[in-house]
Amino acid sequence: MTGFKKLLLAITVMGASTAAMANDNFVSFTLGQTSDKIKKSHAMNSNFNHPSAAAIDKSTTFGVRVGQQNSQGRYYATYDNVSDMNHDGLNLRQENLLGSYDVFYPVGGSTKLFGGATAGLAKLSQETRGFSRDSNIGYAIGGQLGILQQVSQKTSLELGYRYLRSNASTELSRGGSKWGSVDLTSSAQTYLAANYAF
Repeated sequence: MTGFKKLLLAITVMGASTAAMANDNFVSFTLGQTSDKIKKSHAMNSNFNHPSAAAIDKSTTFGVRVGQQNSQGRYYATYDNVSDMNHDGLNLRQENLLGSYDVFYPVGGSTKLFGGATAGLAKLSQETRGFSRDSNIGYAIGGQLGILQQVSQKTSLELGYRYLRSNASTELSRGGSKWGSVDLTSSAQTYLAANYAF
């Protein structure tokens, strides 16, 4: 069973265990900006003249979330996708499949602060022109915080920030020769989300 399938199974079990609570299902669409930090191999520094430590820098990120929520908090699964060709010519793509839990803290009639923890998988793919494609799946763990504004009974908007640590990596090779590797160490994302409860 792949890592992604294991995570989906765990999220399903987690959701089923909370079904006894008075929960609303919800779906969200997110739009954000992600910046990654990477660790570069010696070969990468030598062959690419010390590329930037930000492999994905302020790149647009799209995501979708599904979960359950009540007045105290929420559980949800997230899929994010971000891709960038940085100024050093590296073309990297990051995909996240995450399970999260947030606790709500009301600050007004229709406004809540939230904070929580996230764990899951990060897939890092190398799609640089002229090199063989390569990808690797690693862990992702971190947390998020933000503000949630109820717009109507079923609709809310949120502004959030999420930070993740990871160990996904990828290699650059051409003609059977390895040119270097990069390890994803962390990513930070600022995002807007539109949520609909049903």
